[in-house]
Amino acid sequence: MSSVLFDVPGPRAIARNRIIGVLTVLVVLAALGWVTWRLYVTGQFSAEKWNIFTFSAVWVRFGQGLLSTLGAFAAAGVGSLVFGFILGIGRLSDHAWVREPVRWIIEVLRAVPVLVLMMLLYYGLPVIGVKMPPYFAVVIALIVYNGSVLAEVLRTGVESLPRGQREAGYAIGLRKSGVMQLVLLPQAIRAMMPVIIAQLVVALKDTALGFIITYQELLYVINQIGNQAPYGSPLIQAAMVGGSMYVAVCLVLSYIAYRLQRRAKRSPKQAAVAHNAAADDESTMTEVIALQSRAGKHDGSNSGAQGL
Repeated sequence: MSSVLFDVPGPRAIARNRIIGVLTVLVVLAALGWVTWRLYVTGQFSAEKWNIFTFSAVWVRFGQGLLSTLGAFAAAGVGSLVFGFILGIGRLSDHAWVREPVRWIIEVLRAVPVLVLMMLLYYGLPVIGVKMPPYFAVVIALIVYNGSVLAEVLRTGVESLPRGQREAGYAIGLRKSGVMQLVLLPQAIRAMMPVIIAQLVVALKDTALGFIITYQELLYVINQIGNQAPYGSPLIQAAMVGGSMYVAVCLVLSYIAYRLQRRAKRSPKQAAVAHNAAADDESTMTEVIALQSRAGKHDGSNSGAQGL
């Protein structure tokens, strides 16, 4: 017996996979135990190392760093989605004079590391007489890089749909903008939602690169507090606290992505497909639009007949 992607494992394969799983868990636990033991031996759990966190000013500083990180991420996230959408639409254009320049722009922007973009904006622009604050250098660099990546994500999502989707949209009288807006983009965005959220998480973590150009985000605060020599230089402790904040924010983003996927599955168009007797597993958004169009014409004819 086999599935679409791989052969279904038999009893021996199942037993082997379980043994590998148990060994993997034991290795991970052993590694965590060794790290914990080394931290204990080197005195990282001593009261002296954690004494600095009893001051409210330290937590206020962490809060300021977290707000700076979230501020840069919020602006970069929205900007990346807008910029990526614009580039993605240009990348899907039927006109070569639009499509090809956009393709080269995307390829160049994706090839340049985010840190290089930040340094060019912050250290390079003053050479030509333009001074940019660290915040804008971080945000613009994140928008440029992540927007170009999201543009390719959108293009891939649209082109992965069956070609019949586009043709069926034209067949029921939709123009190109209508086909893109009502048929292709909703399905592509739903399919690519995990990738989009994953890229936004990358943008969140890349805000830490602003530390290099003196942007006072969370990593900058971690380094600042961790290098306080009078309190034993609690760098590891500060990293634990700041890292926990990064993890918490990423978990919130993952939860938002989960809720968006659940909401998309409960959308009216998807419900129309699920409850239509003629619909099957291969039903598409185009069929829903066509069914709604036919239903509207049918209701109009019935109304006319009742009026007579």
